Amino acid sequence: MDQTSTIEGDTSTQLRILAATAEVLGRNGKRKLSLSDVAVQAGVSRPTLYRWFASKEDLLSAFSKYERQTFESGLGRATAGLKGADKLDAALRFIVDYQHSYTGVRMVDIEPEHVISQFSNVIPQMRDGLQRLIPGPNAAVKAATAIRVAFSHYMIRSDDAEQFLAQLRHAVGIKGAD
Repeated sequence: MDQTSTIEGDTSTQLRILAATAEVLGRNGKRKLSLSDVAVQAGVSRPTLYRWFASKEDLLSAFSKYERQTFESGLGRATAGLKGADKLDAALRFIVDYQHSYTGVRMVDIEPEHVISQFSNVIPQMRDGLQRLIPGPNAAVKAATAIRVAFSHYMIRSDDAEQFLAQLRHAVGIKGAD
């Protein structure tokens, strides 16, 4: 079964398992991830979990896709129907809200070496996505700066969402929005 189409169309057991994976990873990290803990968190039996995900590696692979798709679909909803600076500002607000509400964000406290090793894959994807929303010259530099600010806030979380948003806006050159 195609994992991507299943994630898009299934709102039941598989998504409960993937959402539970975020919770368990946030508590225990990748190294100590237990499929039993995920099954309990999701409210399913181990055989049910294994029907969807044959191994820990399969679950983590599907979870990675699920996280990316969750972020991208949320970003799409946040920016739907908007253009120009309004679309860019909505994307920045989404990044701030996502980081402050996402359970898995604290995995950096549990397994920093694993999280940091993933940055080299994630930073270019996020930078390229944001760069498409930034008009004018220096879009690549602005996007790279904003993504590094976002990763800085990810690594050393603050409770000041407004300051985080102001820094992102400054990085991409949105004036007067803050």
